[in-house]
Amino acid sequence: MHEEEITLQIITERLIITAFDQQNYKKVSETYPIGKHTAGYLAHLEEDPELLGWGVWFVTLADNNQIIGDIGYKGRPDIKGIVEIGYGIIQDMHNKGIATESVKAIMEWAFSSGQVKKIVAECLIDNLPSIKVLEKLEMTRVSIKDGMIHWEITNNRHR
Repeated sequence: MHEEEITLQIITERLIITAFDQQNYKKVSETYPIGKHTAGYLAHLEEDPELLGWGVWFVTLADNNQIIGDIGYKGRPDIKGIVEIGYGIIQDMHNKGIATESVKAIMEWAFSSGQVKKIVAECLIDNLPSIKVLEKLEMTRVSIKDGMIHWEITNNRHR
């Protein structure tokens, strides 16, 4: 018997990045701490299945299936084609290129959707790991406000 819902996944060299849905939420929550942002996204996804992919994804190491972080968008693209990205990777996986690899993968997914013209992000001015990730991905610093650096990248700059 085939499942009705299709799991949305992106596979990279080292990672499997899977969009949270009602089916995988319980299993993931047994081994990974689920934040309020994920529960909120799942409630919205229940009401609007077209939201799949425009919320939280979980990042798994391909070689051992360990869940090492979550990543995603803070909602679907707005009328101008802008989405905001956010991410968090467990401390043990910092400085290994994992955040860069996972963020790049879902940025490519968003740009390939045809719905996204610009991706924006923000991070604290002293969050050096996030700053390094966003710089490696060629995002541009556009402003600093209230202790946060605001970043963006447009589809025509994306490779």
